[in-house]
Amino acid sequence: MSQAAIGLIETRGLIALVEATDAMLKSANVELTGPMVQIGNAMVTVVVTGDVAAVKAATEAGRTAAQSLGEIVSVNVIARPHVELAAMLPKLAAKK
Repeated sequence: MSQAAIGLIETRGLIALVEATDAMLKSANVELTGPMVQIGNAMVTVVVTGDVAAVKAATEAGRTAAQSLGEIVSVNVIARPHVELAAMLPKLAAKK
């Protein structure tokens, strides 16, 4: 994995997650990894990658944006993830 950090936000409700994702991508130099993933019980999650500072800034912006629209289940930043962790993440969306 060439990125220095992984950021994850999980919410209960899609609208809050869409708002969080938009805020994350606008606030810092991060890249969306794969599509948003539905987990079940109305929980959805999104993953971004980038350098540690950018991912931390992005997840905080995403948390703030989503709080007014739905329930935030979890926000997490993993700095310097193990290379084998990439196999568990959604694949990067194909560039059009």
